[in-house]
Amino acid sequence: MSQDIVKTRRDGAILEVTLDRPKANAIDLATSRIMGEVFRDFRDDPELRVAILTGGGEKFFCPGWDLKAAADGDEVDADYGPGGFGGLQEMRDMNKPVIAAVNGIACGGGLELAISADIILAAEHATFALPEIRSGTVADAASVKLPKRIPYHIAMELLLTGRWFDVEEANRWGLVNEIVPADQLMDRAWELARLLASGPPLVYAAIKEIVRDAEDSKFQDAMNRITKSQLATVDALYRSEDQLEGARAFAEKRDPVWKGR
Repeated sequence: MSQDIVKTRRDGAILEVTLDRPKANAIDLATSRIMGEVFRDFRDDPELRVAILTGGGEKFFCPGWDLKAAADGDEVDADYGPGGFGGLQEMRDMNKPVIAAVNGIACGGGLELAISADIILAAEHATFALPEIRSGTVADAASVKLPKRIPYHIAMELLLTGRWFDVEEANRWGLVNEIVPADQLMDRAWELARLLASGPPLVYAAIKEIVRDAEDSKFQDAMNRITKSQLATVDALYRSEDQLEGARAFAEKRDPVWKGR
């Protein structure tokens, strides 16, 4: 059953994860736990470098929490598994790039899941909303993350009104990196994933840790931690074979061969 709900496709260093839970790809507790295990295994597998997350079908990326499951007894504050809701938005030390390929409606927790990725590609028909306020609840992860990705006043309007917005508006505010025709969405996601997979994994890890560490830090404090090798990924990068390989490849005018060590 788990393989039917969360499908994975592995090709070289790339993992494609498809949430495929008809009718709308809503996430219940069991699905969230499966997704958490998938992303945890992706994070911990040294052979994997990039993940793509998308939804099954052509209408829904993900509408978030499965309200029918909640009505049947799933507790909102229960254990969602590794990585929290959807397995990604609270995954600790996720030092690899994740691409969200939004193939349709992304609302509520589904939008929160999308903005937990590093890069968002969206089909031309994709639509978005944070409608939690209309049911008297809070989009907690979006309240933390959305104002860091788009202008504060726009994020607050979307959180406070719960209104729907289309992919062009999402792109205008910088929420979406690219708008792609629906029939080309996954091809573009794989093209981008292959580009990233060919890059230096230790540098990606360092970038992601630096970004996380700097979120609540003053600039000079963050820079001091980097220069004093207080961040594990940065220290590992500066001591790595890849660091030497990058310099040698540049001097020899050839493409570097990254080994991730």
